[in-house]
Amino acid sequence: MIGYVCVGSNDIPRAKRFYAAVLPALGYSVKEGPEGLSYALPVPEGQRPLLPDFYVKPPFDGQTASVGNGTMVAFEAKSQAQVRSLHTAALAAGGTDEGSPGFRADYGPHFYVSYLRDPDGNKIAIYSSDPKEPARGELQWKNGSL
Repeated sequence: MIGYVCVGSNDIPRAKRFYAAVLPALGYSVKEGPEGLSYALPVPEGQRPLLPDFYVKPPFDGQTASVGNGTMVAFEAKSQAQVRSLHTAALAAGGTDEGSPGFRADYGPHFYVSYLRDPDGNKIAIYSSDPKEPARGELQWKNGSL
């Protein structure tokens, strides 16, 4: 089990704007301190966390934060619509597009995902894999039309 995930940032206020556009909608609350941002999901009293916390912090060694090639953090959304809305919100909050919301041929038929870079260049995925939603290749009707 993953205990926590941490990404580096060179500008905490800028990072906070980006993650505030995404993580509260997924149920995360934030605590801000001199060491950076700490995001966590609620945990009922007496229970252990099931999903890892997410931290955004300046590097401990005082050097410039940089991204790892091939490193990515993925957050699960409630629906395909939420993937789309959070992708749009993240772009408006200073993120950059690394892959528009949609299905990917290399993954399962219900894996709907978008890819972004936060303002520091960290790669973030937002995905939904709800089998009750339309799958890749299925026609999606809205208001009587495609």
